[in-house]
Amino acid sequence: MVKLEDSCVCFVPLYRNNPTCKMLLLTDPKDKETVLAVYLNQCWWPVEDVLKTADPSRDGLISVQTFQERIVLFVLNYIIFGMLEESSANDAFFLPHSATECAKILWRNGEAVAFYSVKMKGSLCNGTTSQCYLLPVLDTIFVRRKYRRDGLGMKMLHDFCQSFMAEDALGISCPISAAMYQVCQKFLQTYPEEQKRLWEVEAPGDWSQRVNIWLKIQMESSPSGKAEVGSHIENAQTSKPRQSDVDRMNERVEYIPGVGKVAGGDTEKKDDTAAAGTLNSQGPEQEDLEQGARNTQQCKGFRKRAGPGGLVGDKATKQFRIIP
Repeated sequence: MVKLEDSCVCFVPLYRNNPTCKMLLLTDPKDKETVLAVYLNQCWWPVEDVLKTADPSRDGLISVQTFQERIVLFVLNYIIFGMLEESSANDAFFLPHSATECAKILWRNGEAVAFYSVKMKGSLCNGTTSQCYLLPVLDTIFVRRKYRRDGLGMKMLHDFCQSFMAEDALGISCPISAAMYQVCQKFLQTYPEEQKRLWEVEAPGDWSQRVNIWLKIQMESSPSGKAEVGSHIENAQTSKPRQSDVDRMNERVEYIPGVGKVAGGDTEKKDDTAAAGTLNSQGPEQEDLEQGARNTQQCKGFRKRAGPGGLVGDKATKQFRIIP
């Protein structure tokens, strides 16, 4: 039992950039970073109960549409990930989503266990610029700790790609964490047809702000490749790809399957000999893609978070944390 006191309750915004709609949270008196309950429908609900449903039709990935689903998304994103499972160890978290954020929640056995959100092509990058995203971008993705190492990260990444089959290029918002790169590597080995479509991007995602994820994985699998990737990214700050380079990247690239396997957070030992052979035997098509990679760059803004009582402070705004 927790005694209700002013020091134990706080309001936090439900939506990003909209302080008028707030959630009332009950925190642990001994640890203000631990949320115990959420106030809904004139009573307190334990955090775990907010994520459960008795509706048998809620199974698999379902688009967030209703106000109740927005609350579930908030709990998964801001409370479960931001306070209870991740940020205490990694000091990173996701900001609350906007009221119109395109997102899907993954339901399993009557419980919300994961989610991902997308920045749609043509949507504004933020409220302070007129720039719009030039391609669909997977912005945030999260799987609850007890449901990891079961392929859910790959399942959501595959769903994202299948949702935009008409697009020639799809983005994943940078920076991509090491764990998410493991998911991407396994996914692209399983679905080689997606290797030329997935790019790590900085908003708004023009060609000078993209690096092909599969190429980067292949190059970083060899000692010399790591230096080459750094050189490619640095060169991107002073040049843009010619139209011919872009055409060749989209039409003529040939990809070679990867050399490592990933299962959740555990990485199987890579075959260094095979990796070196792959990079040394690359043809003209692979060189074309490397030329495009030289014209890319990565950067990400960071903010910090105060305690749950504050709106938003200045720590890392987001970081991918997926271990399927």
